[in-house]
Amino acid sequence: MADVDTTDTAGAAGAVPLPARGGPRRRTALLASAGAVVVTAVAVVGALGLGGGAEEGPSAPSRAGSVVAVTRATLTERTQVDGRLGYGTEIPLPVRATGTVTWLPEQGVTVRRGGALLRVDDRPVVLLYGRLPMYRDLGLTATTDTTGTTDPTDSESTEASGSGADGERAAPTEPPASAEPSAPTELKGMDVLQFETNLAALGYTGFTVDETFTAKTAQAVERWQRSLGLPETGTVGIGDVVYSTGLVRIGRPGVRLGGAAGENTLTYTGTARKVVVDASAADAAWAVRGTGVRVRLPDGTTVKGEVASVGKQAAPEGGGEGDPEQGGATVPVTVTIRDQKSVGRLESGPVTVEYVGREAKDVLAVPVAALVALAEGGHGLETEQGRFVAVRTGLFADGKVEVSGPAVREGMKVRIPE
Repeated sequence: MADVDTTDTAGAAGAVPLPARGGPRRRTALLASAGAVVVTAVAVVGALGLGGGAEEGPSAPSRAGSVVAVTRATLTERTQVDGRLGYGTEIPLPVRATGTVTWLPEQGVTVRRGGALLRVDDRPVVLLYGRLPMYRDLGLTATTDTTGTTDPTDSESTEASGSGADGERAAPTEPPASAEPSAPTELKGMDVLQFETNLAALGYTGFTVDETFTAKTAQAVERWQRSLGLPETGTVGIGDVVYSTGLVRIGRPGVRLGGAAGENTLTYTGTARKVVVDASAADAAWAVRGTGVRVRLPDGTTVKGEVASVGKQAAPEGGGEGDPEQGGATVPVTVTIRDQKSVGRLESGPVTVEYVGREAKDVLAVPVAALVALAEGGHGLETEQGRFVAVRTGLFADGKVEVSGPAVREGMKVRIPE
């Protein structure tokens, strides 16, 4: 059999050439590889347009994604820390009464001016408002009139009694058999003014509110004592009242009924709810008295707060013993809430305190999602026309980022890649 020249047959007119082994599939693979190279080249060209200090690179085919404008805004970085809602630290009441505790109020009860805090030997210890503690009894002090007695330091009396007619020393003059009491001495002081202010506020008047405890003040005290079921002495004992700057909320008792009264008999807090934060001592620069914060309650609502005080002693994290450098030291920060109604009926629980860390005012900003990473490092933005511009980033906050650069301007449209 003669050999067939397949080359001539394939080249003959009207002949159909035989496909090479694996021809169609191989050609398809080659075309796909070439397309991938083209796409890669376009991406590289677009990215390389950002390098070399050029402000804008060559255009690239537009990609899908939303378009946003570069805006001018104020960005605020907010940091959140955990806190505890409550009434603050319980403080012992300065009870000066001595005797047996015969009645105690329930924990959580609010006591106002004129109300009984407890009873000692069945006598009420009354709350009054003021900053000066009770340090003495208040009342009229009786003195003895010694008129008619001879003052041994008087020179004339000494001469008259020193010698008689015959030059002999005469016997000293004897004082009267009985001395008559004189008018009581009126106490004076700021504590008198503080007490009289409270007495008048409770409705017991008829005297001048000043720094002098007069007979008219004593009469008003007697009427007040009558209303309390006390003996009408007109004198206020050191243990009869306790001063506070305002209403108090009764805390845990320190003794039981029948125990001896003392300074740790009863604790109290203020009636306003507040938040205590154990702030990191290394990052507590935000905790400055008067700084505004936001408090997020357990139900998700947010209320305004203000830093009222910052502790001066750092403690190990968690309040236990240990090396502060190992676990981190904290300082207590107290946050007050002016609008108590905004807290609702919640009395205690965990909360989140949000404060301003840093702030960038009147800067150019875009959504963080608009940033693209450059091949040579750094960040850039893709314009609406498909060009890339390099940018410098600043503060990240509220889902936006501060951007700057010679090619960035307010109102410029940039893409957010999908």
